[in-house]
Amino acid sequence: MAHRFLIKEIALQAGLGMATVDRVLNGRAHVREHTRKRVEQAIKELEKQELQLATAGRKLMIDVLVEAPARFADEIKEALEAELPGLHPVVCRPRFLMRETMTTAEVVDALQSIGRRGSHGVFLKARDVPEIAEAIRELQRRGIPVITIFTDIPLSGRIAYAGLDNRVAGATAAYLLAQWLRPQPGNILITMSDERFRGEEEREISFRRALRLRYPQLTLVDASGGHGLDTLTEARVHQVLTAHVKISAVYSMGGGNVAILRALEAQQQAPVCFIGHDLDRDNVRLLREGKVQAILHHDLRQDMRSACQHIVHFHKLLPAAAVSPSSSVVVVTPENIPAHIASRFR
Repeated sequence: MAHRFLIKEIALQAGLGMATVDRVLNGRAHVREHTRKRVEQAIKELEKQELQLATAGRKLMIDVLVEAPARFADEIKEALEAELPGLHPVVCRPRFLMRETMTTAEVVDALQSIGRRGSHGVFLKARDVPEIAEAIRELQRRGIPVITIFTDIPLSGRIAYAGLDNRVAGATAAYLLAQWLRPQPGNILITMSDERFRGEEEREISFRRALRLRYPQLTLVDASGGHGLDTLTEARVHQVLTAHVKISAVYSMGGGNVAILRALEAQQQAPVCFIGHDLDRDNVRLLREGKVQAILHHDLRQDMRSACQHIVHFHKLLPAAAVSPSSSVVVVTPENIPAHIASRFR
């Protein structure tokens, strides 16, 4: 029986004599099954105690590098900070670098700087491009784990992804829109902030596939590329609408929903259904006002809890079985806005 504890420690924990423990550990005869299981349990208990002692007072520095509109970056920061006390006795200290837009070179430079100064782990929301993937692999070679959050970079050496299943989200959006519009044909306006964000790309691929297979009467009109920023997003939507396209519904994958609605109203268009992502301040208000019919929500706190636990596990301060899964997609309407979110945005 493999172990790393002294026989006297195991005997004390098990409440057995040292000779009995010795017989169990060495697989000798004339040992009752109950006794053997008690020794096994004692070893497991000692391992847990050892883990608790190891984590006491441990400080982990975590770098959070995010390219996202400020409204979503603020939500990420707030969710992470709310989860940090729950990691006790491990103390995680985040360093934030959050910008609305970053070039590939800026992201790579930031990751290289983290590698030079050292870090216990990185939470990264960035585009899935070869240069960034290679920068992640370099951090991996330095022993610095990377968790991708909300948009994945799978072929990069990152140790885990924390965020919703974007393919499920896209298929869910297709199903909901089709229920509102069926069986009439119509044009669906779709918007992504940037197709190189894999999360949004996966939503879009899944959404397109579901419409093509199940709802062929619906046609997509693409106004992507606004980076989720109001001015750029409004300009992209306005450009599409100048072709006098009648929009029946909207699926906003990348945000900027206030700007999208402003562009639609300028053309005197009122879609039957508007579906977006994330319960930020703008989207909660739009739900309440009836301008958005549904938001595909995922629990940011659960995702950040999972990301933190992956880092703690990497440093052997948490067993793998204790790492929480990422969040699931939840359809939120004006009638079921979570109370803790509704109270923040009154």
